Amino acid sequence: MHIELTTEFPAHAPEVWRHVQTSRLLRYVAAPLVTFTPLEPPTWPDVWQGGQYLTRMTLLGTVPLGQQAISVSRRVVSDVPGREHYELLDDGAGQLAPTWRHQITVQATPGDRTRYTDRVEVRAGLLTPVVVLFAALFYRHRQRRWRHLARHRFQALKEA
Repeated sequence: MHIELTTEFPAHAPEVWRHVQTSRLLRYVAAPLVTFTPLEPPTWPDVWQGGQYLTRMTLLGTVPLGQQAISVSRRVVSDVPGREHYELLDDGAGQLAPTWRHQITVQATPGDRTRYTDRVEVRAGLLTPVVVLFAALFYRHRQRRWRHLARHRFQALKEA
């Protein structure tokens, strides 16, 4: 099963893309709903590199959700000014969801705005409907945090 959510930000696509590529952004937009703790490697990279990162996830900082592998790849579809289009893929897997394929798409729109899309494919056996419901809530939360960041010119990331 999959979900797809799209929103627009008052920010330039290259700036949004720069932030998408940072582990700091993941920690900010997921909080306080989900907390990620790095396991392997034991510290977060400033910028996601291609490869795999093993994390431990908790709900509301206390309820264990198990381990999750974040497996990152990036693609620049277009870097033509005004028509920028970028994609980041986390082809992850975890204890609750053996398939957690999350694609982030960042596209420039008129008026120096950015269209941001989260598309998530989840396979978790019999738990799939429950995990998809959680994912829908989680990604709505993330996009709300994103909009807040963009409205405030990403100040919270600069202060962290």
